[in-house]
Amino acid sequence: MSVLRRVHELPVRPVLGDATVRAVGVSVDRHGGGGRVRRVLEGVDFEAVAGQVVALVGPNGAGKSTLLAALAGELTLSAGRVELDGLPLTQWSTLDMARRRAVLPQTHTVGFPFTAREVIAMGRAPWVRTERRELDDEHIAAAMAATDVEHLAARSFPTLSGGERARVALARVLAQDTATLLLDEPTAALDLGHQEAVLRLAAARAGAGVAVVVVLHDLGIAAAYADRVAVLDSGRIAADGPPRDVLTTDLLTRVYRHPVEVLDHPVTGAQLVLPVRR
Repeated sequence: MSVLRRVHELPVRPVLGDATVRAVGVSVDRHGGGGRVRRVLEGVDFEAVAGQVVALVGPNGAGKSTLLAALAGELTLSAGRVELDGLPLTQWSTLDMARRRAVLPQTHTVGFPFTAREVIAMGRAPWVRTERRELDDEHIAAAMAATDVEHLAARSFPTLSGGERARVALARVLAQDTATLLLDEPTAALDLGHQEAVLRLAAARAGAGVAVVVVLHDLGIAAAYADRVAVLDSGRIAADGPPRDVLTTDLLTRVYRHPVEVLDHPVTGAQLVLPVRR
């Protein structure tokens, strides 16, 4: 099968355990004033796997959002490559990538006063000239129900609160119906109940065979919901594996440069990650 034919065929769901997005030796530089160059990712190898939630964690400036943007194809790499469904991103058109991976950015802005439902419907744009357009209403309704925004459908997006906008933006990504979800801090503006709901939703998508990569700051949520945790430190991956193998007192104390305690909940046995407060 030729590359061109493969690229332009409609995507099929990957097999559980297959890598959908892979970074190989990825490095990214940031250019500042005065010609200064700062390397923010250095030789990163990483993969998102169908059927898994992978949490990217680490201190501010560690490279979490940069890695997610690199996986999404939104950055120029200084070295290495990113592959989507086994092909370098350079061999995919923007439309073909949008049919295979959906991206939730940190900020949620819309230039015109679209309603919440209209914003969510934008997630169906990649399928407009395919037979899957017949599923638009079904996917939009399911995404709105999953994110608890049905009551916001007719509201103007700019008038929503930060948390409401975040949930509507997540619904747009879910409506896109792709085999890979790249979520940058989806819980940042949410209250406790909606934070838990978002991670339960991510876990459910992974259970249905989707590869989910999510940037998180809350290590407790990462421990509770992620199948894998990748800890970034100064642009490198310090550890990548199951939460109980990765989220250890020694590693987290070193990476976060603050004393951290990892223990099991006395009743449920769930892994708890707590800063040491003196």
